[in-house]
Amino acid sequence: MKILLDENIPKNLKRDLSEYEVATDQEMGWNGLQNGALLSKMLATKMDVLITADKNLQNQQNFNTYPIPVILLNVIKLTYSDIQPMTPKLLELLQSELKPGCIMISVG
Repeated sequence: MKILLDENIPKNLKRDLSEYEVATDQEMGWNGLQNGALLSKMLATKMDVLITADKNLQNQQNFNTYPIPVILLNVIKLTYSDIQPMTPKLLELLQSELKPGCIMISVG
């Protein structure tokens, strides 16, 4: 599975997902792209999942046009220490059959 970490996600999360092929938008040269352009690039390069904290994405994009699963991390602060407790839920979700569209996960 090929996963992209959006620019708003701490790069330390990549270590927690070591069983997957994970890239950051910066590593791909995609930082600063608008959501639609980012999703288009993901489709073109056959990436499977986007992990983001951008709550607007689910309302801004048509997932019939961009059939990609997007995991939305619902956190108050975008620090690794705040996101890291979500790792078990995130790993469980990544092992399931993901459908296109947004899937929100929260701590707790």
